[in-house]
Amino acid sequence: MEPPDKKPGEAAGPRITPQLLKSYTGEFALESILLLKLQGLGLTDLGCLGECLGLEWLDLSGNMLTQLGPLASLRQLTVLNVSNNRLTGLEPLATCENLQSLNAAGNLLATPGQLQCLAGLQNLEYLRLRDSLARLSNPLCASSSYWAAVKELLPGLKVIDGERVSGRGSELYQLCRDLDSSLHPSSSPGPRAIEAQPWVEPGYWESWPPRSSSILEEACRQFQDTLQECQDLDRQASDSLARAEQALSPKGSGSSFVF
Repeated sequence: MEPPDKKPGEAAGPRITPQLLKSYTGEFALESILLLKLQGLGLTDLGCLGECLGLEWLDLSGNMLTQLGPLASLRQLTVLNVSNNRLTGLEPLATCENLQSLNAAGNLLATPGQLQCLAGLQNLEYLRLRDSLARLSNPLCASSSYWAAVKELLPGLKVIDGERVSGRGSELYQLCRDLDSSLHPSSSPGPRAIEAQPWVEPGYWESWPPRSSSILEEACRQFQDTLQECQDLDRQASDSLARAEQALSPKGSGSSFVF
């Protein structure tokens, strides 16, 4: 039976109701729900989801949603997964002021301009529009410049499609790439065979230093002392357990019980 507020021409399908939410969470008060996982249910209507005002973590992936209207009231929402749906816009998320992570891969977002509604979300740091492993994408990802366009539109992002765009992670990646280029300069364009070489000299990973060092010698001595102390404690503990088992076991009893 179709819901009474169903519009003509709207696709029929399951909708979120208080009964459905109670059956999945065990909560009778919708405001008490903090975490909700409703993936792969074929949902086409978010129904009363907007009444879950305390919701912080929400997974709606793998459904048939075309709009996110009820999410506009979820001011506490921090993590949202709407991947693999049929969304053409994300406008209701503009009021989700605490949103930090958004996965919208596998939808119908066609241009970076459709992400403009996210520009006011000061806490948004993680955005996924394409997931290569799950083979999910959006039409806007077909452009070779989409990644740069998203970065420019949402400069506060730290991670786009799983790749860091700011912070220590990206700096380390750039440093390693520059180091690799300097170690293997290419004298001519095109691919060339590179002979594998060890990164360190033989004996680099030996535990004892090849050259005398009083500091390292003292550290090794302290480590050996600590290891010996741990072994002694282990033996003492084993002896104590053996004596306890012997004291607790009934004498002269030829039967045993397994619980």
